[in-house]
Amino acid sequence: MTPERVQAWLDAYVEAWRTYDPDQIGALFADDASYAFHPWGEPIRGVEAIVSGWLQEPDPPDSWEASYRPLLMEGNRAVATGQTRYADGQVFWNIWVLGFDPAGRCTEFVEWYMTEPID
Repeated sequence: MTPERVQAWLDAYVEAWRTYDPDQIGALFADDASYAFHPWGEPIRGVEAIVSGWLQEPDPPDSWEASYRPLLMEGNRAVATGQTRYADGQVFWNIWVLGFDPAGRCTEFVEWYMTEPID
């Protein structure tokens, strides 16, 4: 993986999140991928379960903005950082730990996030 390929994947992730299109979501992940919304507990396993998990509690359209970029890379692994800002004032600062297969699909996704205090 190159920084450019990781950035393209991150951009596609944000677009899939924006549209909640099952095909776009599914195209991001390998068939046997794991997806953890936090670093503890059992992750969701398999692309079908990941797509289903995304669609369970969608964010309302135009209720957020997100920007992510690669931070560190080694081989087929990457760490991305960025933030999501919601219209209600919530801000989430995130670190994503990612693994990729040779085709550039994510095989492992672990999210670490902190919320910014609301004034």
